Amino acid sequence: METPDKLIDLARPEVASMSPYVGGRPIEEVQRELGIESLVKLASNENPRGPSPSVLTAMEKACREVNRYPDGNGYYLKQILASKHSVSADSITLGNGSNDILELIAQAYLRPGDNAVYSAYSFIVYAMVVKKSGAQSVVVEADSYAHDLKAMANACDENTRVLFLANPNNPTGTCFSQRELVELLDQVSDDTLVVLDEAYAEYAPALFEQVAKPGDSYPDSEQMLREYPNLIVTRSFSKAYGLGGLRIGYGISHPAIADVLNRARQPFNVSNVALAAAKAAVEDHEYINDSVQLNNSELARLKTALIDQGIECIESCGNFITMDCASIGRDALELERALLERGVILRGLAVYAMPTHIRVSVGLPEENDSFLSALEYLLNV
Repeated sequence: METPDKLIDLARPEVASMSPYVGGRPIEEVQRELGIESLVKLASNENPRGPSPSVLTAMEKACREVNRYPDGNGYYLKQILASKHSVSADSITLGNGSNDILELIAQAYLRPGDNAVYSAYSFIVYAMVVKKSGAQSVVVEADSYAHDLKAMANACDENTRVLFLANPNNPTGTCFSQRELVELLDQVSDDTLVVLDEAYAEYAPALFEQVAKPGDSYPDSEQMLREYPNLIVTRSFSKAYGLGGLRIGYGISHPAIADVLNRARQPFNVSNVALAAAKAAVEDHEYINDSVQLNNSELARLKTALIDQGIECIESCGNFITMDCASIGRDALELERALLERGVILRGLAVYAMPTHIRVSVGLPEENDSFLSALEYLLNV
């Protein structure tokens, strides 16, 4: 029998050297560990309202046919998404979450000898998919925790095949403008795919207006897709739509890129329940608008409350806010653990090379009250 270390060594070096992704902890796990009956989870940037009633009805109906394979092409969902984004259906690639689209891009376009450019403090999956492909990562220093698009464009060379941008960025919440995006796209070679990750796009436009410089606007990715064939936009149903547990997302691109990605994806990578839920979610405009309005008002309340406690926060255009514990002289890991023991699950950011920061997802008003009450108590004992 081979030893465990030997079995790991048999894997591809790129994979063997990786660390498994560690996501936010499930409520049930923490309850078992700490013996706490009531917990508030503000760690994973989920929609605390969950899916809409119309989505639950669609899921229930779809569950009756789980003995059948799903539509591998996602015909009806693609038609709805194509109409929503004013593109052709053959521009859409469906994925098992938008992470799946990021993985497909790396599988299809990155090889050993290539490189991919992304910012420091950006979504950890970029580093994971690049490393697994055998390509090299070029990590560009951030500007006050935000993407420095000029520096990122300058970092591209003849071996750059993919450039990842997150707008808003997770875990910092920072956003860049249409002007900055256009300047980057004009500078980057047509041979470099620019991936615009818009997982939080439903929340961003109104929030961006509050922090934008005069004359700047939130990027119109649909317009950019028409003008730049090397652009890929990724979207998620895991955030504002409340379908994180179903794992469904999509990419929008030139049909030639979508054709390549569809060659690489698994034939049935999206379940019939996820397809039905996503279709119903896109059509429920009132529910998504209400979710966004609730998030944006509660985000403002959280920000004000944290600042009142003397805590510095990164300006966010998403459904979370990242606070710097060093600004109040507290250890982030210790504070995160203390809050956990008082029934509030948050997300420490040491894995993002931000060891003094904690990310707080926006919850329901009563959940945010629980967090703020626990925080105030801990800062004053």
